[in-house]
Amino acid sequence: MESVKKALLERTSIRRYERELIPEETMDFIYEAIRNTPTSYNGQQFSVIDIDDQALKEELYELTGQKQLKTCNRLLIFCSDYNKIALLAEKKGIGMPRFTDTMDGTIIGIIDASLAMMSAVVAAEAAGLGSNCVGYLRTVDPAKIAELLKLPKGVFVVCGLALGIPREHPDLKPKQSKDTVFFRNSYCMDKESLAEKLLKYDDIVKTYNATRSGGTTDNDWCGHIIDYYRHAMEYQILEYLKNQGYDIKK
Repeated sequence: MESVKKALLERTSIRRYERELIPEETMDFIYEAIRNTPTSYNGQQFSVIDIDDQALKEELYELTGQKQLKTCNRLLIFCSDYNKIALLAEKKGIGMPRFTDTMDGTIIGIIDASLAMMSAVVAAEAAGLGSNCVGYLRTVDPAKIAELLKLPKGVFVVCGLALGIPREHPDLKPKQSKDTVFFRNSYCMDKESLAEKLLKYDDIVKTYNATRSGGTTDNDWCGHIIDYYRHAMEYQILEYLKNQGYDIKK
């Protein structure tokens, strides 16, 4: 078992995996880490779909073009989930408020599912596995994904997590410096100073992308991420959420 320090500070995204199966005791450890995740109110507003069906993984790959979905041994899909509490409330004769029609209710489910996924990432890394978070499963074709996974009302995909025995060891990506991430007591850095520090980081990322092992690009950080934002504005997520029972009004 790797140290928590190594699991957190040396983690890289793995997209190529060996054919070797993940031992069930390792998956049980990951399950327990997920179950012990802190959640809002201890409401546990999330569920996880564990996919080991190769045909289903390849169908998801065809939708997304993300090769790690078909090469991973296990694919965990983390979902926001108010179906379970609504089901129990109905069983007990308790009126269920339309919490999913609020922005806060939607955010809480996303936070819970995201925290659960991070628990899985750390557990998987500590167990010597490789992992890759796949957000495109949330956006590529939400209605089709919901159909494939048989998601009931009150449930939607937040993110996927590919797991497997690593077949590659990519370079560690540079992250923003501490003084652009952490602020003491308030968001207190002046705009010009912050912009200069971010410009230096942008150059570091561009150099990394031009020299990294396993394929290079000329991408910087700022322009590349903003291109993603432009593309993401085409997603029809709000309409999909309505179909899943999240009619956000306030």
